[in-house]
Amino acid sequence: MKDRNLLERSRKLGFSLFDTEEDANRTLADVARSKELRFWEGFPVLLATSCERGQFDHDKAVGGLKKTSDRVALSFLVAMSLALYKFLDVKFHWVGTVYDLLSDKHKKGYEKFLLAFKNGHDLSLCGRVVSSDGVKSVFRNYFRIETNKLQSLMCAKEEMGVEYALSQVFSPKQKELFLKKLKGELLTKTEKEYFSRSVKKKVLALANVDLHRMALELLGK
Repeated sequence: MKDRNLLERSRKLGFSLFDTEEDANRTLADVARSKELRFWEGFPVLLATSCERGQFDHDKAVGGLKKTSDRVALSFLVAMSLALYKFLDVKFHWVGTVYDLLSDKHKKGYEKFLLAFKNGHDLSLCGRVVSSDGVKSVFRNYFRIETNKLQSLMCAKEEMGVEYALSQVFSPKQKELFLKKLKGELLTKTEKEYFSRSVKKKVLALANVDLHRMALELLGK
């Protein structure tokens, strides 16, 4: 396999993952086999993404590798990833299950990787030296991007919910004045009169605690 092909599939290292279960396991196996440090540094992202989507199958991933050295590398990369999650205190519900799949040798590797992360030492993995700072940096950057995406999505949903609710109570013009007043923007004389005459009455009704309680009781029936 050419690195360009692997790069294209694991660009996904940030990495929007794969469409099928087989693709996920094949890519993880190919990353292990590649011996490319840039891919190895991103392995924790690939593993986390595939596990979060329920696409990781340890036996299938290992089964895709013919050489014993490649299978060993894959399991050590998994152990390194789990150690990183522990070090960063990132809690995934599937970590315990994946950890149980490791052999005693790889569980010992997990302990060594965890200690290396804590001490800021580079990682020794199958004869290669992997930068612990590089591994942490790649994962932190990915995690920050995904968190920001989630926050943006939640904010958008929140805004859409408020917009919809406002449109159920106010006419377009009333909603405009409501938002202007809320933002502290100056209203014209005509706008002030209209706000006082119609918008304010609805606002007072919305702010009524008893009305709010009765509305919630009604929705619960």
